[in-house]
Amino acid sequence: MSPLRILLQTTIPTTADDWSIARFSLLHNYLSSLQDEAGNPLCEVTSRDREANENGDDPVLSTLDTSDFDELWLFAVDVGDGISEKDCEGISDFRRRGGGMVVTRDHMDLGCSACALAGVGDAHYFHTKNPDPDPLRHCIDDPYTTHISYPNYHSGRNGDCQHITIVEPTHDLLKNPAATTGIIQFLPAHPHEGAVGAPVNNPYARAIATGTSLITGRTFNLAIAFEREQAAQGNLLGRAVAESTFHHFCDYNWDARLDCPSFVDEPPGDTMQTEPQALPDLKAYLRNLALWLAPPKS
Repeated sequence: MSPLRILLQTTIPTTADDWSIARFSLLHNYLSSLQDEAGNPLCEVTSRDREANENGDDPVLSTLDTSDFDELWLFAVDVGDGISEKDCEGISDFRRRGGGMVVTRDHMDLGCSACALAGVGDAHYFHTKNPDPDPLRHCIDDPYTTHISYPNYHSGRNGDCQHITIVEPTHDLLKNPAATTGIIQFLPAHPHEGAVGAPVNNPYARAIATGTSLITGRTFNLAIAFEREQAAQGNLLGRAVAESTFHHFCDYNWDARLDCPSFVDEPPGDTMQTEPQALPDLKAYLRNLALWLAPPKS
């Protein structure tokens, strides 16, 4: 069987002092290391930052539907201008032809260009775009980083793990046969996660895990899973996941001893290293994602 072709992509140009794709190297290396039972590589991984041609479009994202990629893991780290209209069409058509997608963002309006993506964009709630339909959630959760407004759920320090709550029934993405519990209990934490929710008009989407604010005790969605569904044209849409923050995936949140952009000033933690089940759970989740998002073989 041919390896899954996975594209890891940010929505900003390569910028040394920002969340460029180089800060997701542990993810790249882990996915590249996965093997099937025969020892063959499971994934062929390409990592890149956004580039813009003369029309302001990314040459890969804008033509993603005609590429041979199986999956897009998109890290929306922009401030609202990271996906052009043509990029959006390419990404949306990629899912329409069966491609799998992970779409992540962060607090407030960081990554709000993801709103424009068909279907999956509806699951991302921001401060000024597509706000959470529950007005009671239009309030600050993390009081420490004062220049960041809601949504900004405080699940823990960068470098710490958070104990997640599984939404029943347990989704395949959250199973870990190697764990004594059989389920994933931990994911990386972040001081100000964004907000995601299942679109009310989509019966194929549901929350699969929640986190808990260490400040307010409020629960919030960590991941929304979209099952395959039949489009109006008769084809099956690819599976997708909307994630509350890209910090679940980047190097610094796996190990805060690694480098981070200079604007990060919150004190780091270390329980991703000291909790024995944290990294195994994270790796199980990532392997599950890669396999679950894969288009069905014809």
